[in-house]
Amino acid sequence: MKIPFSKYESSRAAHSYVSDALDGEDVNQVAELEEEFSNYVGASYALATSHGTSALHLAMLALDLKRGDKIVCCVNAHPSIPEVVRHFDAEPVFIDIEDVTYNMNLDKLEEYLEANSSKKLKAVIISHLGGVTVDLERLYAMGRRFGVKIVEDASDALGATYKGEKIGSTGGDIVCFNFSPHLKKNICNGGMLVTDDDEIMERARLLANHAMVRDEDALEYIYDVVDIGNDYSLSQLNAAYIRAQVMEQDSNIQRQKEIAQMYSAELDGVDHVTIPDMSNEENPFSLYIIKIDKNRDSFAVALREEGIGTGLHYIPLHLLSYYKAKYALRVNDFPVALRSFQQVLSLPIYASMSDDDVKTVIAAIKKIAKTRV
Repeated sequence: MKIPFSKYESSRAAHSYVSDALDGEDVNQVAELEEEFSNYVGASYALATSHGTSALHLAMLALDLKRGDKIVCCVNAHPSIPEVVRHFDAEPVFIDIEDVTYNMNLDKLEEYLEANSSKKLKAVIISHLGGVTVDLERLYAMGRRFGVKIVEDASDALGATYKGEKIGSTGGDIVCFNFSPHLKKNICNGGMLVTDDDEIMERARLLANHAMVRDEDALEYIYDVVDIGNDYSLSQLNAAYIRAQVMEQDSNIQRQKEIAQMYSAELDGVDHVTIPDMSNEENPFSLYIIKIDKNRDSFAVALREEGIGTGLHYIPLHLLSYYKAKYALRVNDFPVALRSFQQVLSLPIYASMSDDDVKTVIAAIKKIAKTRV
């Protein structure tokens, strides 16, 4: 693959921090990461986890999710979101998308919340696809109005902003980050749960280590278990690498925006290709998603033959065998997500791409588009 869909970034700082961890330096890399991350996003508390999915699962534990409870989520999301809900024998409820950002349609969300008031309805999990947000002020107002928690899946939104404020500080009850985002795998795994809520963080910290408690004055091997938790801990090595990733994220976003501008300037008007909306100045372009008006998969195969990787965000959840069978969902139940799924294609976009790499992708797309009828 000449130009892979994703490529991990390795900097001098990452090597230095990892070396410190390997050399046994007296630095708690996890504690340093949590403090630096909370300062970076502007949240009161940050808790590092072994993966982004771990952060989401821990969020459900912190909300005391139980059997039969309901969590609303977008039908266009990674399977990890309804998966963590089902692990509690709780029920995910899917909402269709709007067709520009591919994020949850807030009008449809509001209609559902108005028609389904219940104590069993615990939270809404909102995904920021590609780092683009919904109208968060409206979303938070819905949460207060209907008495549900707002959990943000910020897997693609590290460093992204809403009205100038970084995601993680804009008002969600819990925000979960993933340092190895879906389909854009990093060299390491890691996640982060952030919140401004004292009680949520206290419970999350307890449950993140098997709900074990120790008396500070007792021998260190004496402990008690006060609840049912799990092990969500992040390793020192992963934390060391991620510290550098966070430090460099703003400059990475700037480069992603430059690449997006290059793509759009050259691909606008190309037959069979629709470029993304470029009017949102806060779009960090963690993903660059185009639409192919016909035969998207064959277009992706042709790009692969040119040595260019692509991604798909996502296969709508109602088309996946488990959820389709479990909830008797029909193909046309979510028409906007279905239509988008048939056309969308994510192009390579990451900070280490050179201008020549971008031009190679553009040239390949133009070449393939000319062969389409």
